[in-house]
Amino acid sequence: MNNIYDVRDNIEEFVSRYETLIMGALRFFLALVSLSVVNGKLGYMERLDSTGIVLAVSLLCALLPAGVIIFFSAVFTVLHCYALSLEAALIVIVVFLLMFLLYFRFTPKDTLAVQLTPLSFVFRLPYVMPVIYGLKGSPLSALSVGFGAVAYFTIDYISDSADMIRGMSEATTVERFRTILDGVLKNNTMVAYVIAFAFTVVIVNIIKRLSFKNSWTVAIVSGIVADMILLMLLSVRLDTDVNIAGLILGSMITFLIAMVFKLFVFSVDYAKTERVQFEDDGYYYYVKAVPKIKSHRKRRVSAPRPWDEE
Repeated sequence: MNNIYDVRDNIEEFVSRYETLIMGALRFFLALVSLSVVNGKLGYMERLDSTGIVLAVSLLCALLPAGVIIFFSAVFTVLHCYALSLEAALIVIVVFLLMFLLYFRFTPKDTLAVQLTPLSFVFRLPYVMPVIYGLKGSPLSALSVGFGAVAYFTIDYISDSADMIRGMSEATTVERFRTILDGVLKNNTMVAYVIAFAFTVVIVNIIKRLSFKNSWTVAIVSGIVADMILLMLLSVRLDTDVNIAGLILGSMITFLIAMVFKLFVFSVDYAKTERVQFEDDGYYYYVKAVPKIKSHRKRRVSAPRPWDEE
């Protein structure tokens, strides 16, 4: 078992030593994937659907804070929608502005949640995000994960309805606005995922904060089970198309990913738990101290964790 912690400590030490280079490379890769996905799903403006432009913008994102990736992804989305339809672009702008205003107001540190949630849908692993951000963030992280889901389903609707939107050239502006807006907002599948993910984030976050033994593992399992149950119930209630087989398989993979995340973030030795009592002039304090698990080898530096970088 110590070999696992040795590997973990080696990874943390490597990241610590080359932090600037690694974080820049990760931002470049995230921007490259995000912009490529937007171009692949939409791609209506030919000038943006260019490998050179994507690479250039990705290199710029590598040198700037991670929040810039969200900005460029939104700009690419709006411009592609504008090339398809002015009404679609305006609706997407309004949706994104509302999300960003709420995001910057309540959860400005959850940059990666907003960016990674749409990508997790693209790669068929959306169930990872509410569990990870239930462990990593706060109950308000439900907003960030929910915004990411809304962004994905908005782009997905525009992509799937492109032919219908083009065919509305003879309709009035009001009719075009109403049709596109209804398609974006009255998406029961989106509503089901947003509700399920929000409850999952809150459930995981509440349980992992409790002081009983193995609370993080219980939080992971509880969140995954709650997410599955909620999505299945909402799929029946809202008449949505949720792939049950994909849900079960994705939940199993989510458990493995969450346990690896826990290994790096919250490895503790419950066998060495201590309870400490002390007092001051106003209070008695009862403290439960659970030591972190460390490898037996000597560490040269205390490595920061890359997932704390926003």
